[in-house]
Amino acid sequence: MNPVSAKAGPGKAAAPPALESHGSVRPLATEDLEHVAALFLMKFRHRRSQRDRAIARTADYMRELYLGGDESKALVQINPQGRLGGFMGVLKAGYELNGRALNAAIIGPFMTDSSTDHGWAGPQLLRALHQGEFDLYLTDSANRTSLAFARPMKYQLLPVHCLEWTCVFRPGAMGAAVLRRKWPGLPRPALDLSARAFDALARARFEPSPQHSSSQRTHREPIDAAQFAEQLPILMTDYSLRPNWREGELPRLLALAAEKRADGPLHFGGLYDETGKMLGCHAFYGQAGGIANLLQIQASGSHWGATLDALIAAARDMGCVGITGQTQSRFMPQLFGYKNVFFHYAGGTMVRSRIAEVTEAVRSSDIFIGGLMGDRWTRLSSDDFGRA
Repeated sequence: MNPVSAKAGPGKAAAPPALESHGSVRPLATEDLEHVAALFLMKFRHRRSQRDRAIARTADYMRELYLGGDESKALVQINPQGRLGGFMGVLKAGYELNGRALNAAIIGPFMTDSSTDHGWAGPQLLRALHQGEFDLYLTDSANRTSLAFARPMKYQLLPVHCLEWTCVFRPGAMGAAVLRRKWPGLPRPALDLSARAFDALARARFEPSPQHSSSQRTHREPIDAAQFAEQLPILMTDYSLRPNWREGELPRLLALAAEKRADGPLHFGGLYDETGKMLGCHAFYGQAGGIANLLQIQASGSHWGATLDALIAAARDMGCVGITGQTQSRFMPQLFGYKNVFFHYAGGTMVRSRIAEVTEAVRSSDIFIGGLMGDRWTRLSSDDFGRA
């Protein structure tokens, strides 16, 4: 969850004198974008020598993401010399708790510039955020450094949501896909030949798992973004703490999510009963020969297993070599029913609120979080802005 000087903007609470002498915090502005982009590429893409094209493309995307709608909620910390000390990406979202409207802050990239910051930027950014208008604060991508900042500030950790699951279809081809992503210059023919030979030997071990039983006949169909946007809010109504998207907001969010390029195009699917009622839906990035990446999955009642089956079948049919995605407590038992599923830590999912009912809903996992209510759907989570 690291970009330049002005005093706190109108309506911003002033920092106490002890902190103010070490810099100030204000909303992100257009003139900050190039500095923020360069810092982002250094911190999260590990590039100390930046190309102008990569910086410009990253800055353009940040402009669209953070400055393209309402007033910017993203924050920059400026040190006493007027230079960028840190940045916190923040997206505003609407939530509701049993019908009560809430303002939420989704925290994305959180970074400080070690060459200009002396340990004050991170605490100042968090303090400014917490003095704002929000009822709850959440992130699904906190790294270990951010966890160390946030846990003393009474953020609740959701351990299950911190994991990522991976289901392997073709292990050799999946290993080759991982290597190509890390080292694009590797010779493809040799990799593919080795992968095919390994997969031929491992075929029996990696056959599809039996599908989950269902009390009624179901069928799966591809759907489009508009159908997904229409049905997702209906399927998530059994969460007490859930998003409250304004009219047109979810389609716009899906359009932004579709800009992500690292894992292929965005695909949508639905699970239906015999009467045509949707029982579950999913959205994932994928392409033949690549590793599919789950964006969102949601089901009603007891249909999580069948919806997960539909997701995995859709990725297999597309020719993907495996699929990966963020875990959720509601379909964790169904994941255990699959062979060749592995789990690893991917990023901290945390929530903070002073509202006791919100805290209780989070404690009982009665919250819709992750996927579209996080920041892993943004291009900042994975895309290489330096490539053509």
